[in-house]
Amino acid sequence: MSSTLNVETSGSAAAGTAGLPAGKRVLLAEPRGYCAGVDRAVETVERALEKHGAPVYVRHEIVHNKYVVETLTNKGVIFVDEAADVPEGAMVVFSAHGVAPTEHSTAEQRGLRVIDATCPLVSKVHNEAKRFARDGYDILLIGHTGHEEVIGIMGEAPDHVRLVDGLAGVDTVTVRDENKVVWLSQTTLSVDEAMQIVLALRKRFPNLQDPPSDDICYATQNRQTAVKAMAPECELVIVVGSKNSSNSNRLVEVALTAGAKAAYLVDYAEEIDPAWLAGVESVGVTSGASVPEILVRGVLERLAADGFGTVYPVATANETLVFALPREIRA
Repeated sequence: MSSTLNVETSGSAAAGTAGLPAGKRVLLAEPRGYCAGVDRAVETVERALEKHGAPVYVRHEIVHNKYVVETLTNKGVIFVDEAADVPEGAMVVFSAHGVAPTEHSTAEQRGLRVIDATCPLVSKVHNEAKRFARDGYDILLIGHTGHEEVIGIMGEAPDHVRLVDGLAGVDTVTVRDENKVVWLSQTTLSVDEAMQIVLALRKRFPNLQDPPSDDICYATQNRQTAVKAMAPECELVIVVGSKNSSNSNRLVEVALTAGAKAAYLVDYAEEIDPAWLAGVESVGVTSGASVPEILVRGVLERLAADGFGTVYPVATANETLVFALPREIRA
């Protein structure tokens, strides 16, 4: 970090933010940034470039972050919309969001060398969808229309999966047998919103079954918990993340719901509007699960230039999970 920053470990707000000194300050959420699945996906692409050279094709953005995508593009990565857009015989990496089985079939037909960087937690939801479909269940998938992860999960069992996009989708969803219904969810949702939808679904379908384990990923939950801890003490929360990042957008929503007076999403420090800081003494900073730490440091340095030089960590969890790289890149 810049030498103008003063990170106060003794003033850590791990157990709450009450009692911190007055004056301009930054509350820095911990954990934040890269989750294990994103770290694995980005490293997979970087290793593929080192091992095989450019170009390496990636279906859709490897993760939803503008900086990451631009950095990899400059190194020789070519991002495509579909496996069918990759030249025959070339190498393609499937992104952390996962793909439908049809994309694997297309890749095989075109003789593509596939490296599957799907986050293991997303793969878990795919496997749940396949299993419940085999058992004849209708699957109510809570998620956002058009999101790559949702498209991939629905592709596993298109005749069985019904998308529920927000509370508005609860009243219109239909099932074949109300005694064989289960809910699953996109991994990057707001925990609180997802639970509200589940409660509403259960009123319609009293025999609705829960998934074997929580589908919303640990990192999404941890980042939301940290924001909830610091937001009540913040006049402003800055979330570093891209506009197409579901989990980053959810952090903005969580911050506002938890008590922050204002919250904004930015890709880069340069996007911070000076008007946001006028009259503000307490700023919260966090970042989505696909955001590299260099972008957070840029925001902290930008705030330090405006007199917000003292940073108090707000620690609510310690993440140690690491996922092994795909076997194709380890071979």
